[in-house]
Amino acid sequence: MTSQNILVVDNEEEIRDILKLHLENAGMQVVEAESGQQALSVLERSSMDLIVLDLMMEHMDGWEVLNHLTQNGLKTPVIVLSARQLEEDKIETLGLGADDYVTKPFSPGELIARIQAILRRSNPALRIKRFKLGEAVFDVEGSFIQKREEKIYLSPIEGALLELFLQNPGKVFTHREILRQVWKLDHGDNNPVKVYVNYLRKKVEDNPSEPKYIQTVRGLGYRFMEGSS
Repeated sequence: MTSQNILVVDNEEEIRDILKLHLENAGMQVVEAESGQQALSVLERSSMDLIVLDLMMEHMDGWEVLNHLTQNGLKTPVIVLSARQLEEDKIETLGLGADDYVTKPFSPGELIARIQAILRRSNPALRIKRFKLGEAVFDVEGSFIQKREEKIYLSPIEGALLELFLQNPGKVFTHREILRQVWKLDHGDNNPVKVYVNYLRKKVEDNPSEPKYIQTVRGLGYRFMEGSS
């Protein structure tokens, strides 16, 4: 398998050095950019598999880079890395098309795991076929959960929603992100997301009224906590 090409955009050389070390140790190729303009110049010349993007940079910040990617139809996955921890910043950034938002200081191991999850989701060849779900197993292709001797079948929407959560443990998904990822809609009512999360909880959780796996994050959306069983 060829190495994944990762563009690291940050005006702090120390951050770029740390990321480069850990990404290369994980078998990825790293291209660095210290500004938004430099990042766009790289993207004009080369194809990247994922971008790690700092928000706060002089002259052209991360939001402007995200806007440029959207306006030019570039679908390269983006993980935003920022010291800004306000929920409003996260909501705005995810709404502009970022795939994930990680706050500084960050755990390099967690960041690598999130990068690998997004790469798997965006590359069918890397897609996982079966997931452990506590003592159960989720079979993606069969769209069922195997609990001991019982098979619990999922609808296509339920299966896609559960796979999205399992590919991204711990990541908070807004209603809008879920609509875009599962229903392939850029706009729409939040009600279908709430309804299908409830459907899925009834099939996944031991006690759907007190969910351990699919947790509500008030004011934002939902996240899947794989270690809560």
